[in-house]
Amino acid sequence: MGELIMSAAVAELTSKNKITAEDVTMLRREVFADGVVSRGEAEALFALDQTARDKCAEWAPFFVEAVTHYIVRQEKPEGYISEENAAWLVRIISRDGMVDSRTELELLVHVLEEAKSSPAQLSAYALEQVADAVIDGKGPLMLGGSLVPGLIAKAEVELLRRILYAYGGDGNIAITKAEAEVLFRINDRTAAASNDPSWNDLFVKAIANYVMCSAGYEPPTREAALRHETFLEHAEPEIGGFFSRMVSGGLAGILGAYQSPGGIEAEWEAKNRAAEALARRAETIDAGEARWLAEHVGDGRRPLRDNERALLTLIKHASPEIHPALKLLLDNVA
Repeated sequence: MGELIMSAAVAELTSKNKITAEDVTMLRREVFADGVVSRGEAEALFALDQTARDKCAEWAPFFVEAVTHYIVRQEKPEGYISEENAAWLVRIISRDGMVDSRTELELLVHVLEEAKSSPAQLSAYALEQVADAVIDGKGPLMLGGSLVPGLIAKAEVELLRRILYAYGGDGNIAITKAEAEVLFRINDRTAAASNDPSWNDLFVKAIANYVMCSAGYEPPTREAALRHETFLEHAEPEIGGFFSRMVSGGLAGILGAYQSPGGIEAEWEAKNRAAEALARRAETIDAGEARWLAEHVGDGRRPLRDNERALLTLIKHASPEIHPALKLLLDNVA
């Protein structure tokens, strides 16, 4: 596609301040028939998205698809988002550290979904957009929506789950520390609210995934690790609440998604007996992770929340050795 053709088309649409369904068809067939192949073309689409006040329903899907194709398919190596390209994307969709529109938030999530690999901070940045909306009522999720600041509803939980799934892709990638930090921030700031029950399910599984994989457990796919369970769907209070339902109905199922360090050790020793030291390391939550977790669940300075008790119970059953930094907390759970 010639730069002159693109420039003329973009200039005409910019001057109209309006994008119709016919305009989108024209862009697909005549201007970007071969896809968006350069950063200049991608930035031209961003300029249209940001300046046109009246946009048809067809625009957002086209914009997301076209820019995703450029970032994921045109930039090399194909399918891999470099640190530099991730920084460019964050820079172009952000205003004061926040994504500017729902369309650009959808683009960010779609890029994560389509890429084979992307920098961890890109997923954490996407999670931060949900956190800003849930905690402070800021960002694109608040535009025209019914989101209530200080409370996490089912729609926001599913968006968080979608982002976490997206970053994991088809690979066995554990939850990162940056992602876990965002989830703890949401949990801390919404603890007093009547959150959707699915939040507890996602929070416990995601943080357990981070801690257990840091301790040497082989990570399952994120879809397997974070899959929502029906036994946690009850919104009404019951005896023991979320904690008892998790322990009685799903502890074994959650742990079943992981290959234990002992299993890793047996498999590895069959290939190479010299790996005993590595296997022993895998059996213990180390001091750094223990202190990190203790600090995030109050370090004994406040009562444990229901989902934190469930998390600690899961870890207590999973880790053969418990670091002293966690022992007092774990002694207080079943």
